[in-house]
Amino acid sequence: MNYTEFFKKIDAEIKKADSIVILRHESPDPDAIGSQVGLREIIRATYPEKTVYLLGEMPSSLNYIGEMDEITQEQFDASLVIVLDCANTPRIDCPFEVDPSKVIKIDHHPDRDVYGAISFVDTDSSSTSEMLCRFTFDAESTWVMSKEAANALYAGIVGDTGRFLYPSTTTITFSMVSKLLEFDVDISGIAYQMITNPVSVSRLAGYIYQNMEISDNGVAATVLTQEHLKTYGIEEDQTHGVISLPSTVEGIHCWGLFVEQPDGTYRVNLRSKGPIVNTIAQNHGGGGHPLASGAVVSTLDEVQQIVSELNDSAKEFLNK
Repeated sequence: MNYTEFFKKIDAEIKKADSIVILRHESPDPDAIGSQVGLREIIRATYPEKTVYLLGEMPSSLNYIGEMDEITQEQFDASLVIVLDCANTPRIDCPFEVDPSKVIKIDHHPDRDVYGAISFVDTDSSSTSEMLCRFTFDAESTWVMSKEAANALYAGIVGDTGRFLYPSTTTITFSMVSKLLEFDVDISGIAYQMITNPVSVSRLAGYIYQNMEISDNGVAATVLTQEHLKTYGIEEDQTHGVISLPSTVEGIHCWGLFVEQPDGTYRVNLRSKGPIVNTIAQNHGGGGHPLASGAVVSTLDEVQQIVSELNDSAKEFLNK
């Protein structure tokens, strides 16, 4: 991927803008927030005269990375819009209508929608945060890294690599991290935030270990209803802390956590150690990485259909 060429294109648009809005996908993870906050801080350090806004719903569990802004329609309309870490336009988290043909898109997910006046997608990158590091540390880059940007981008990389455990981790990943560490990154503080859960979430983890259904193909599935969340005193965004639990159980190859929403729909979280799951998410209006994807579905029948498709994918994986 030609990072230098796209850096010049993206930087030229930023230079022309007085005001910039940075967006990302709904139900954000550390990479979505980390890349969003990281890019804002890079722009602030490079172009202190520019105004940069971050928009989107903010889960309390990720407040340690940064906070979002509230702006008016007029301010939004007057801004350059950059969308990070979002493969398809329906998942862009913004309180205002977004014209996808006019935005700058930077992402590492496989394209679900081809959109953006400028679109740079690198599916070989571990994270969008890693991509922003490559733009900033490119030999021809004029962007300025700061301590605030480095901490946010480090959190994003750690989050999307599963603390460097996932296959997406590469020599480039470690090279970018080594450069970030020159900016006083709070490694232990970020790790503490990521691995520490409230007592309520830890108790929910016990429930999941005891009640997840495991098929003969090594597929685990757990449905959390609104009643479960109330029983354990859990906010919906806190369930991110339990998504990876089945990864520690011997014999499980892929799994789904299905969380009922207040409107009766189900947020789908799919993870895998090998079987491909993003095509399943795409079948149900979602998307993501081959081994980590998500969607939102309307009924328990569709949840069961997804579990069936997970079993098909696991069978295919096991028979290779």
